[in-house]
Amino acid sequence: MSNFGLKPVLLAMMVSAVVFAGAIRAEADDEEELAKKLANPVASLISVPLQYNYDENFGPDDKGSKSVLNIQPVWPFTLNENWNLITRTIIPLVDQHDIPRGTDESGLGDILQSFFFSPKAPVNGWVLGAGPAILYPSASEEVLGGEKWSVGPTAVALRQDGPWTYGLLTNHLWSVSGKDDRADISLTFLQPFAAYVTKTKTTFSFNTESTYDWENEQWTVPVNVLVAQLLKVGPQIFQVQAGVRYWAESPDNGPEGWGARMVLTFLFPK
Repeated sequence: MSNFGLKPVLLAMMVSAVVFAGAIRAEADDEEELAKKLANPVASLISVPLQYNYDENFGPDDKGSKSVLNIQPVWPFTLNENWNLITRTIIPLVDQHDIPRGTDESGLGDILQSFFFSPKAPVNGWVLGAGPAILYPSASEEVLGGEKWSVGPTAVALRQDGPWTYGLLTNHLWSVSGKDDRADISLTFLQPFAAYVTKTKTTFSFNTESTYDWENEQWTVPVNVLVAQLLKVGPQIFQVQAGVRYWAESPDNGPEGWGARMVLTFLFPK
């Protein structure tokens, strides 16, 4: 074949290579954007995180332990051209031993559902969301829940600057009805968080999930350090995450020392 005949073939191969490389880069960029959305509690993204937590050293003799699998579907709804409604639900499946001492229980805990009305566009650089939160007395066993209906406000504010996401999620719950012989609920939850997403879709994150119990005047403060990786198998995109937790403060007979967290999150981008 003459050089003249080779030129169109080589040109076509070069163009194809550029187009293919661009498609790979575009897919990588899309996945990096998905990793950033996962760091945003009110992103318009359908996801189903399966979060497993293990903690120990419960009780006066530190013999108690607890495993909790939180099923946490996130479902966004478009209200109009300016607003989204993001629903976040936490369904806890609990397995605990020697809490209280000599008692082993497994089953469903109380379900928490939050509704965030969120502007689609950031407000002065801030992503915002606010709405009601409801705690359902859904526990299958008495020791796994409070047996009280509770409601209150929830809100989130965050910024995303380059690879960084940082902000605060909060709520407060008051009991409004339920069994009279159970303690009233008045809980403030504060979750400051920060996350860094790399070009390889690896996310390093830090948060605390602090709760103040106004009835008992008691803080509970676990500190979480986590690393996550976005992956794709066939058409399914998912994220795996693992990390440790340290109990900086907990109630009497509560968990102490170190715990662990693992999360598998399935993503369903539109």
